[in-house]
Amino acid sequence: MSILKELLLLSPSALLALFIFFYLARCKRKHPNLPPGSRGFPLLGETFGYLKPHSATTIGKFMELHINRYGKIYRSNLFGEPTIVSADAGLNRFILLNEGRLFECSYPKSIGGILGKWSMLVLVGEMHQSMRMISLNFLSSARLRTVLLPEVERQTLMVMASWKEGVAFSAQEEVKKFTFNLMAKNIMSLEPGEPETEKLRREYITFMKGVVSAPLNLPGTSYWKALKSRSSILGVIERKMEERSKRMIEIGEEREREDDLMGWALKQSAFSKEQIMDLLLSLLFAGHETSSMALALTIFFLESSPKAVQELQEEHNNILRKMRERGEHGLSWEDYKLMDFTQCVINETLRLGNVVRFVHRKAIRDVRYKGYDIPSGWKVLPVFAAVHLDEELYTEPHQFNPWRWKEYSGMPSMSNFMAYGGGPRLCAGTELAKLEMAVFLHHLVLKFRWELDEPDCAFAFPFLDFPKGLPIEIQAITS
Repeated sequence: MSILKELLLLSPSALLALFIFFYLARCKRKHPNLPPGSRGFPLLGETFGYLKPHSATTIGKFMELHINRYGKIYRSNLFGEPTIVSADAGLNRFILLNEGRLFECSYPKSIGGILGKWSMLVLVGEMHQSMRMISLNFLSSARLRTVLLPEVERQTLMVMASWKEGVAFSAQEEVKKFTFNLMAKNIMSLEPGEPETEKLRREYITFMKGVVSAPLNLPGTSYWKALKSRSSILGVIERKMEERSKRMIEIGEEREREDDLMGWALKQSAFSKEQIMDLLLSLLFAGHETSSMALALTIFFLESSPKAVQELQEEHNNILRKMRERGEHGLSWEDYKLMDFTQCVINETLRLGNVVRFVHRKAIRDVRYKGYDIPSGWKVLPVFAAVHLDEELYTEPHQFNPWRWKEYSGMPSMSNFMAYGGGPRLCAGTELAKLEMAVFLHHLVLKFRWELDEPDCAFAFPFLDFPKGLPIEIQAITS
């Protein structure tokens, strides 16, 4: 009553001002200050334009036109949802660091349909943290040093042993074979070349084509074939799990010698069978596809950068000389830590090639950033490629220049490098991916010279692919 009396005592002008204030406040809530942009066609939005294939070392015409017209933060309608697209380094960091508080992972349902509802890629909250912790423990520093380093080197040498001088072959196919064999061995103890491993690899190729295809579950479509391949792959995983569980019961967990991720998940987690199967499948996907394309890009960029190859050879010859002085034949962790310029090459490959170009997120609260409103429930796409190719952040961003990372080491510019994501969902396999690339490069530059057999370059579909498979010819280096 007292508030009503006070309102009645106000002058007409004061009442009018008060009414205007509340009206404007209500209008502001109803009409947030969205970034500029457009919605495109009804239902379809601008998805086809956004996903139009383009060179992997560019952001594509769609992004170029929209950034020039609207700025680095703009709105669109993508994947059937109202979307905020970010080519802004600060906003991308803000999104990644506020995972679970302001934003959460939100991939299209079709991705979950193929990878599984318990896949680490689509999970959020505590379940994601639990699965991530299992993966991080399995990929611990101690395990990288003692188990994974020699295994990475073994798989590298096995693949390269089949290469023949003067005979063109697909470098992309070879690095895919290398990373698949490595992951299959460390996830389920499958040996390279065995019939079961090769059958699984063929199924996986079909599976991968469906992950990145239109989600049409009709007989004959890539998506339909991928779902069938998923069932076949899970059948292999389930059979392996049953065999392992039976053996662990018969001989005891402590006597089980298979030191792989399947064993870790069975022994050290309370996950259900379905959850473990989806975990293993999603890590096979993540660990194989991204690392193999990063290696293919490295081979491609180095082929046209003899100066970088020469510096790599000098670095790795020094490491080889120290190995021989110690009377050792395999790389040690200390050798790996001496590969400074190699890490520059890896960083530059990932910056310029952008294996992971963007990720799917969703605002779970109303967010305000740089004067713009991001409404709760809207899709948000942090586009890493746009940041990595931003001429305001990198000098001559479209040039392969690994020496730039000598200058950036320890400087704030490193915060703009998001090849492995960031925040609570930072790639769990980051250190393994770096190790794989470094060890592969060590043997590549010491053993071979190579050149393209015919012109080829990587395209973003948005997944990366060399249309011709990156055909190369090699020449052995005689020491």
